[in-house]
Amino acid sequence: MRFLSKTIRWVYVIWASFWFIGIMLLILPFIIVFSFFGRITGGNVIYYFLWFWSRTWFPLVGMPVQKIYVGGRNDGESLMYAVNHTSYLDAALAVGQVRLPFRPLGKIEMQKIPIFGFIYKHAVVTVDRSSARDRALSVRKMMDMLRQGVSILIFPEGSTNTSGQPLTPFHNGAFKIAIETQTNIKPILFIDNVDRLPEGKGLLALNPGKVRIVYLPVIPVKGLTVADLPALKQQVYEAMETTLRQYHTYPEITVKA
Repeated sequence: MRFLSKTIRWVYVIWASFWFIGIMLLILPFIIVFSFFGRITGGNVIYYFLWFWSRTWFPLVGMPVQKIYVGGRNDGESLMYAVNHTSYLDAALAVGQVRLPFRPLGKIEMQKIPIFGFIYKHAVVTVDRSSARDRALSVRKMMDMLRQGVSILIFPEGSTNTSGQPLTPFHNGAFKIAIETQTNIKPILFIDNVDRLPEGKGLLALNPGKVRIVYLPVIPVKGLTVADLPALKQQVYEAMETTLRQYHTYPEITVKA
C-alpha cells in the first residue's frame, strides 16, 4: 500500500509539473514581446497572461478555488493587498485571484530559476533584502506603481510562516508605504495553501483539494500619519489572525516561566 500511495503521488506531481511548465511555456513568447512595452503598460498586459496561467493550472490539477468575500469586493480602487504567506503556492494563486493590475513584492533570488525567472523578473517588484540600497529602490518602485493606479501585493510577514501559528510578526514596510501614499489596505487570506503544499516538505507533498481565499474588508488609511503606523499594523494583524483561527486550529503556545 505504501508503494502504491507513493506511486500515485509521483504520478500526480508529474501531472501537475507538466501543466505548470507547459502553460508557462505557452505564454512565454507573449511575455517576451510585452516585456519591451515598459514596466507599467507591458507589465499590466503580462499579468493577463499570468492570470490565464493561474486560472487554468489550479483546476487542471484538482485544486478548485473558492472565493469568500467579507465586506464587499472594492474593485474600483488601487489597494495595498496584505496576504498571509505559508506556501510556494501563494504567488501562483495570487496572480489569478487578485484584481488586476497589481504587482507583488518578491525576493530577487527567484530570478535565477530557468524560464520562470524571466517571467518573475518582469512581473514582480524584486527586492534584495541584504542590500539597504535595493530595499530603498523597491520602496520607490512600489510607491510609483501605486501612484499610477497599480495595486501592490505584499506578504507583511516577510518570509514563509512555518511557526505553526496563524501569523508571524509583521514588518513595517507595507504599512509605511500605505500611509505615505494614502492607499487603503485590503487583507487577503489563503486558507488552504499550507495544506496543498506544506513548506519544507518537498514537491511530493503537493496534493489536490480545495483552495479557499478570504477577502477581508478594506482597512482605511486616508488621513493617517506615520505616527499611526503601529496601530494600523496591529489592526491588520488582528483582523487576519482572528479570521485564520476561524478556519484552522493552532497549537497552544507554551510559555516557559
